[in-house]
Amino acid sequence: MRIIVATGIYPPDIGGPAQYARETALAWERAGHSVSVCSFSAFRAFPSGIRHLAYFCAAFFRALRADFIFIPDTFSAAVPAVAVGKILRKKTIIRTGGDFLWEQYVERTGDLVLLRHFYQTRLQKLNTKERLIFRLVGWALRNASSVVFSTEWQRDIFSQPYRLDLEKCSVIENYYGSREHSVYSDILENIRIRKEKVFVGGTRPLLWKNLARVKSAFAEAQKQDTSIRLQLETGSRGKFLLDIQSAYAVIIASLGDISPNTILEAIQFGKPFILTRETGLYERLKDIAVWVNPEDERDIAEKILWLADEQNYVAQAAKIRAFSFAHSWDEIASEILHIYARS
Repeated sequence: MRIIVATGIYPPDIGGPAQYARETALAWERAGHSVSVCSFSAFRAFPSGIRHLAYFCAAFFRALRADFIFIPDTFSAAVPAVAVGKILRKKTIIRTGGDFLWEQYVERTGDLVLLRHFYQTRLQKLNTKERLIFRLVGWALRNASSVVFSTEWQRDIFSQPYRLDLEKCSVIENYYGSREHSVYSDILENIRIRKEKVFVGGTRPLLWKNLARVKSAFAEAQKQDTSIRLQLETGSRGKFLLDIQSAYAVIIASLGDISPNTILEAIQFGKPFILTRETGLYERLKDIAVWVNPEDERDIAEKILWLADEQNYVAQAAKIRAFSFAHSWDEIASEILHIYARS
């Protein structure tokens, strides 16, 4: 089978969609399929509009002999790739990641609205560019052969405003890896020798990541426990993974995270974590996470101090070690092909 992966970003770009595009492509190649990757990031030097047309042309010629187009994106790559699919009568499968429109709105306005409230309360406040994005994303989602969500939570948020046909929507959970990295954390098991309790919260400095409240919560917590430290610096993906390996814990308290890879990587490294309640991972991780309300700085500070307590930390670490759910890239790639076969 010939598969085109039409992606917004691709390594060395950093981000969940980039990793998803690469790993699914590699899984299909391992299974004997022919895979061609067409990344929108290669066209970003062009002006807006022109780069979308250039990407459309690149995807069009690659797709001429393809069986279907897989699109781990909802806007930049998705709109031209779905158009290609319709013209060539090729099946297209969109896999959603984050929410480009909500992220753009929050960055523009500074309005810290939760993702699950955004479509119910803010659509009338969109500017002209955002209204266009809303229409184009909706067109792509409705005109794709199938739409894959990583969580029911996001599917339920998107279904009404984008007028989706739920018969064309599926849920495929994100990648949950094995505990192969835990060996690197052996020297960190005795937490009594730590001089600092470093919580890794490294992420892009975007408003929806809620870093101002997280920093304020840490400042309050440090008044009671001076060993607590927040690490937000990010570098390469390799450096970030090393940071998680050597950290005390991980914290994500964003205004909405569909299925944050940072938390799934924390689990691989056996690290306790604090996670926003505004996520699609609640049902899967409800018994092993320390949950916070991202709008409540006091709650975040209290949970930081709770996890900084040695007894609580040991208990959480044991829960992480006992977590056994796994979902490989090969399984994900196979599940996508099952959706292709029935779409």
